[in-house]
Amino acid sequence: MTATRGFGIDIGGSGIKGALVDLTDGTLVGDRVRIDTPRPATPDAVADVVAEVVGRFEWDGPVGITLPAVVKKGVARTAANIDHSWIGRDADTLFAERLGVSVENVAMLNDADAAGMAEMRFGDPVARTGVTALLTFGTGIGSALFLDGKLVPNTEFGHIEIDGHDAEKKAAASAKDNEGLSYPEWAKRVDRYLTVLDSLIRPDLYIAGGGVSKKAEKWVPLLSVETPIIPASLLNNAGIVGAAAAAAEGITH
Repeated sequence: MTATRGFGIDIGGSGIKGALVDLTDGTLVGDRVRIDTPRPATPDAVADVVAEVVGRFEWDGPVGITLPAVVKKGVARTAANIDHSWIGRDADTLFAERLGVSVENVAMLNDADAAGMAEMRFGDPVARTGVTALLTFGTGIGSALFLDGKLVPNTEFGHIEIDGHDAEKKAAASAKDNEGLSYPEWAKRVDRYLTVLDSLIRPDLYIAGGGVSKKAEKWVPLLSVETPIIPASLLNNAGIVGAAAAAAEGITH
């Protein structure tokens, strides 16, 4: 029988969020819980917070967990905006042990991939045709690439070099906040980033996600890149929703 509810955890550079998800429509069941990401964001410290978040819900089913990292077969291969001690860590086993569940009940995946999967399943149907790139603008820039709705996992387009800098250092939402940029000032940086990315992958559509997607009207219309851009339908809950769906369906990368 297809699960109608799932549980997702989205680990970000600034916060760790979790919630129950209605898998029939991608909405959250009740309120989500958010706890600041520990500093430093070591595996043990993050696992403690994840256990605390899950512990606030009466949930005994599979748990989907995202990481801002390349994740292959449950193992973190990179570490973006979390401690570098994650690299090479068996995240599947770590979280299973901390949550007191079997490894089979933990689904690990890249955070942007999870957000993109949620958009493919519950977002604008136009995104399911052709090449679609979802970009999450937050502490860094996450990316997820899809061909006719099928994921190409673990892309890292937020780390392409632009004008001598790692792209996310200049165009992430955190750069806007840290440097006190206005939306028009920040939009110029995002536009430069998208112009370079457009020349590399030529998608049919961009989906702008992350927390700043809630204010899409203040910056998306200012972008001049040729490829169409739409805001994420699930806004900043997409990672949670995608993780919950992945856990319910046993999807890992």
